[in-house]
Amino acid sequence: MNDTTAAPATSLIPDGVAAITTIHFVLLAIVALAAIAMIVVGMRLKHRRKKAALRVEENAQEAGLSVRQPDRKPISEASLTEPKASPTPAPAPVSAPAPAPTPAPVPAPVMPTPSAPEEPTIADEPLNDEPVAAAAPMTASPAAEAAPAPAESAAEPARPEYQPITLLKGLGPKLTQKLAEHGITTVGDMAALSEAQAQALDAQLGAFSGRMARDRWLEQARLLAAGDRAGFEAVFGRL
Repeated sequence: MNDTTAAPATSLIPDGVAAITTIHFVLLAIVALAAIAMIVVGMRLKHRRKKAALRVEENAQEAGLSVRQPDRKPISEASLTEPKASPTPAPAPVSAPAPAPTPAPVPAPVMPTPSAPEEPTIADEPLNDEPVAAAAPMTASPAAEAAPAPAESAAEPARPEYQPITLLKGLGPKLTQKLAEHGITTVGDMAALSEAQAQALDAQLGAFSGRMARDRWLEQARLLAAGDRAGFEAVFGRL
């Protein structure tokens, strides 16, 4: 037989392969030891938690208290997947606009009744037998014409609060019509509004909302309703 066939089997494995295999075994042993150590530590921690819970229960029983375990219901998958319904906000109550104050009726001017001219009384004279002379034809004279009716008394001047709302600066035909729909036709109607009523009216003007405060209608109307034309023109310009 040849010498090569009689050589031991270990000589056929390279030296590097044996070293790598040994390292692998060592690493596996280290990983196994680490896993065992983690299991032991976890068991000890669990044991400590149980002992702490028992100690809390004993202390609670000594103090006369009962330890209530929280009710934990299993969470179903349907409750996790279905979306929560968001609460719909309740609509804000809409405050009804305060009724606009009705203007006091304007007293009608009293016209004096013309007194009827007194007819001259003819004294009863005794009739005599003398013939009555024919009356001369009467000629029309300016003095004989009917006197003109007494002139009407001068009309009372209109009160300042009854001036039309169109005197306010910043009011056009559309806004005037809008305000008339809410009963605001004179500066007195506007001046009688409170701040809250003015804001409620401004909110109902639609596209013109905000003009009440921007053009200062309430301040304009109060100056005009008070008859302070000079104060109005000093702030807002000539009428």
